[in-house]
Amino acid sequence: MQLEERPVLTHLGVGNPLRVWRNLSTAELYEHVVRNNEAAIVSTGAVSARTGQYTGRSPRDKYFVDEPGSNGTIWWEGNQPISTAVFDQLLDKALDFVANRAVYIQDLFACADPEQRLKVRVVTEFAWHSLFASNLLIRPAEKDRERFEPDFTVISLPSLRADPVRDGTRSETFVLVNLARKMVLIGGTEYAGEIKKSVFTVLNHILPGQGIMPMHCSANVGEDGNVAAFFGLSGTGKTTLSSDPTRRLIGDDEHGWSDRGIFNFEGGCYAKTIRISRVSEPEIYAAASQFGTVLENVVFDPDSRIPDYDDGSLTENTRAAYPMSMIPGADLSGTGGHPANLVFLSADAFGVLPPVACLSDSQVKYFFLSGYTAKVAGTERGVGDPEPTFSACFAAPFLVWPPSVYADLLVEQLHRHGSRVWMINTGWVGGPYGVGSRISIEHTRSIVRAVVEGRLDDVETHVESAFGLRIPLAVPGVPSAVLNPRSAWADADAYDRQAQRLKAMFDENMARVGHSGSEAG
Repeated sequence: MQLEERPVLTHLGVGNPLRVWRNLSTAELYEHVVRNNEAAIVSTGAVSARTGQYTGRSPRDKYFVDEPGSNGTIWWEGNQPISTAVFDQLLDKALDFVANRAVYIQDLFACADPEQRLKVRVVTEFAWHSLFASNLLIRPAEKDRERFEPDFTVISLPSLRADPVRDGTRSETFVLVNLARKMVLIGGTEYAGEIKKSVFTVLNHILPGQGIMPMHCSANVGEDGNVAAFFGLSGTGKTTLSSDPTRRLIGDDEHGWSDRGIFNFEGGCYAKTIRISRVSEPEIYAAASQFGTVLENVVFDPDSRIPDYDDGSLTENTRAAYPMSMIPGADLSGTGGHPANLVFLSADAFGVLPPVACLSDSQVKYFFLSGYTAKVAGTERGVGDPEPTFSACFAAPFLVWPPSVYADLLVEQLHRHGSRVWMINTGWVGGPYGVGSRISIEHTRSIVRAVVEGRLDDVETHVESAFGLRIPLAVPGVPSAVLNPRSAWADADAYDRQAQRLKAMFDENMARVGHSGSEAG
């Protein structure tokens, strides 16, 4: 592949040509990564890059350009505006920045369903970012790249930094989404996840207007075509529970749900690698250890180049980005039928929520708009109280429309296709963190298996008092004592107080989202 001079941004009104390396293969990008001294090749054959100051997303530095065409559709309570003038100023700086540099371009698809396909041009300063994008999105056939006209363009220039005083940003880092210009401009951060999530954000704006539900979830399918979708924030088990050797993985993070069924937005996986092992996460471990995979912030021995997945000294958010083809048995079509079951995952450290409950329509909206999990707050003197985390629709940082738009669209799809929704707690039972114990992965897997196989559809239930949740009296392979959180506590009155405390936190959050907490029952 030769260095070219091409007017690759003419669709954005930028006529001047750029010097570009276009659609390089994985092997070619490896050569550039080494030549540019961007990252190291470790003993497994993967590329290992460090992202410097930012080892995760920078949500406080993400802005939507406030322009008339999209102003009325954006959820401004959850998003920050920035003026067209500021965007134009930073775009001019970006064009000046690349004027005497060569950039990398990948022409890629988002959305596995051809009817919903979004053509995305990713322009990057670094070769390893180009490899990352090629791994995470869908690589078109060569014939589809010959006359590629992008629907959206993402430009990522980590070495370009904003001047907060002159440019009107909060810091030197910026992620600017311009829906009118069909463009995302990223600067001041080397964290590659910003590229991936900017595409998800764009689809969260486009698809609801077409009656398609964008979902921050994993999905898999059984041999009989039975599809299940798993929603959950970090640490709730979304990736682990959707990886089932008896089912085929459709995708691990982002999907759409149309009248044709569900479809993966991506062509790859972006998996956490902290403390993974061949035993605990065999598929992820194997994929992380292949040629073509991009590792982020994974520490390795400087001499042997052997990765140390237990080392979180750079960050706990260590990652591996690899194509879906590296997952044995994955459904590489990236599509499936209408999900029979949706699972909302929460790791409740308060010890209140049951291990499994079937949700009514009003409860679906309540728990979907809550997007709840709980984390444990450590202190120097010991363990502190759990901290609730709420993220509307399990995707608050990536929502464009108000959350109620997505919640209403989800309920419409559930009614249209007869899907059932379950809440599964992968957190603590018998008491809060420090008193109770975390439910075993074996029991949780048994619950998930019973859900996706339809064995809980008609079982007898009882209703708990705080949220009005219907709890199955029996689940194959799970002790009945585990299923009822109140009876699992040594002090039932203490459970009641804790349950009312958690319910109040939910209702307070729902008031902020703009909905009444009375919908829970």
